[in-house]
Amino acid sequence: MRWDAKTANGETEKVMRGLERDDSPVLTGIQTFHNHFRPHQGLGGKTPAEAAGAKIEGENPLLTVIQNARLARIGREKG
Repeated sequence: MRWDAKTANGETEKVMRGLERDDSPVLTGIQTFHNHFRPHQGLGGKTPAEAAGAKIEGENPLLTVIQNARLARIGREKG
């Protein structure tokens, strides 16, 4: 996986390196944080999940997401 960004002078700069696989747990974690926990200015301070009406149930949303991700991984490994 390779993410590039254009700099002010038009050059391409690599902003993320080292992910050899698309199914990396690191990438999944980044996507989850971005979509469920990081507020976005363009969405009026809401997360994309909030803007879409998705809600995480539980006392600790971060812990709930981590536990669900672990259960999903275990299910995929059992196949």
